[in-house]
Amino acid sequence: MDSAENMVVVGAALAGARAVTALREEGHDGPITLIGAEPHVPYERPPLSKGYLLGNDELDVVFPQPREWYADNDVTLRLSTRATAIDRDAHLVRLADGDALPYDRLLLTTGAQPRPLDIPGADELAPRYLRTIEDSQALKAAFTPGARVVVVGAGWIGLEAAAAARNAGADVVVLEYAELPLLRALGPEMAQVFADLHREHGVDLRLGARIASARAGALVLEDGTTVEGDVVLAGVGVAPDVALAQESGLAVDDGVVVDASLRSSDPAVFAAGDVASAFHPFYNKHLRVEHWANALHQPQVAARSMLGKRTVYERLPYFFSDQYDLGMEYIGYAVPGQYQRVVVRGDQKGREFIAFWLSGDHVVAGMNVNVWDVVDQVGDLVRSGRPVDVDRLTDPEVPLTEV
Repeated sequence: MDSAENMVVVGAALAGARAVTALREEGHDGPITLIGAEPHVPYERPPLSKGYLLGNDELDVVFPQPREWYADNDVTLRLSTRATAIDRDAHLVRLADGDALPYDRLLLTTGAQPRPLDIPGADELAPRYLRTIEDSQALKAAFTPGARVVVVGAGWIGLEAAAAARNAGADVVVLEYAELPLLRALGPEMAQVFADLHREHGVDLRLGARIASARAGALVLEDGTTVEGDVVLAGVGVAPDVALAQESGLAVDDGVVVDASLRSSDPAVFAAGDVASAFHPFYNKHLRVEHWANALHQPQVAARSMLGKRTVYERLPYFFSDQYDLGMEYIGYAVPGQYQRVVVRGDQKGREFIAFWLSGDHVVAGMNVNVWDVVDQVGDLVRSGRPVDVDRLTDPEVPLTEV
């Protein structure tokens, strides 16, 4: 492949930053342009709902590379710039300012956008969302002692924000439509752990909540209850930002459809991170994973593929969360209906344990809670595909490597 080929990356968050870094590390010495709608140099988002929002970290932890790195490595940054169209025939990316950038290879790392709170009166309510640096800064300033904070949605973002608000001394109500928080992600066995955790820390967790309408500063539930808040945060999920791909005729199905090498239906266009629905060789199906690890690792594979090097992405799905005194890591893939039971090694009541999701006698996923340096071993159990002895699996005296 011609080393002078023009590489363009659309989407300047973590995946975009990792992609341009990987292109240089893999030996590409031709032009690279990174386009981002935000004014900031690329940053990663987990600290916005974790360390930075909690006040434990300074803002600079969010930037994987300082601004000087891009100049030093001859990467052209087009920030505060929105890509509006892809002309696949002409190999051009059209920008909102009227420019058109030529490309030989194009990578989409456009990520995902928060789903809007779709209820009558939402415009008057004007709920907050948590996606950008500015969102996190505004919430951090609003989380004060005695502030009334209402969080709609008990997913990862909602619960991490609720923990930060409680840590700041705010009064917190969490409204969740399902019977338990994180139910779709973890299933009922482990979702209960997080329900108990938040209630023990003083969160008014209302499950099975049905919101009828909203007005400024308040939500009205179907049972007539009014929930008032100085701050209302909507954490009702995200949707992949596929507009560019869709309008250009690329294959889209819950994300930009790409193969295991992260190449789209157009051989010159690739996708990575939250926006990519990638074929996973281990699972023999397409997966779109909205977590930091994909944004961190997929761009290396995308960069190699853009340079014509044979490679596939086959890391197991992974995510982590920190809430109050609970830290956890999860590896694997277990969705309702694809596992039969969950077993535990360690002290679940004391929140120092490892949970294993089993399909038959095979481990399909694991979550370590306040137990560290085991995620690789858990991942090995998942990858092995071998049957396990459940008694040995749940016995803390038996090393995981010997299960």
